Amino acid sequence: MKRLLACLTALAIVAPAGVAVAETSDPIGDLIGQMSAKVAPLLATFGLKATLYHTAGGGAGPRDSLGCKVVPMRTAAVDGVAVPRHSILFIKETVGLLMPDGRHHDGYWYASDLGGAIHKGRIDLFTGAGSRSMDTLMPLNLTTLTVAKVGEFHGCPVG
Repeated sequence: MKRLLACLTALAIVAPAGVAVAETSDPIGDLIGQMSAKVAPLLATFGLKATLYHTAGGGAGPRDSLGCKVVPMRTAAVDGVAVPRHSILFIKETVGLLMPDGRHHDGYWYASDLGGAIHKGRIDLFTGAGSRSMDTLMPLNLTTLTVAKVGEFHGCPVG
């Protein structure tokens, strides 16, 4: 059930209600559109200003504040109050970005780290090892991202 709600949440963010859509004879697409229109008002989306961080050269260490291994393009550092640790986040603007393994990002991040300079309204996104790992996400640095909490995780998140 949580997985279904997370999927519907992501869908509602990507395809918000009220957007004009050409008429189709796609009953499944129509059903998804109807569901996203019903889920959209329930979503708690918020804008967070993004900064990027990486390991080595003044970036992060190999572990997050939970003691888990940091995962490139999955680990997010948050303030712990407005966005609590253990939150699964969907960040619309990261969908489709190229991941280190060559796949395209699905938009899901894990709030498993805290940052001393992160206050309400901010989020740090871990990019990987070295400053070159930031290249893919650099267009998002210092921009406000559309973020939704879509679930919670226990233990350490997996990449």
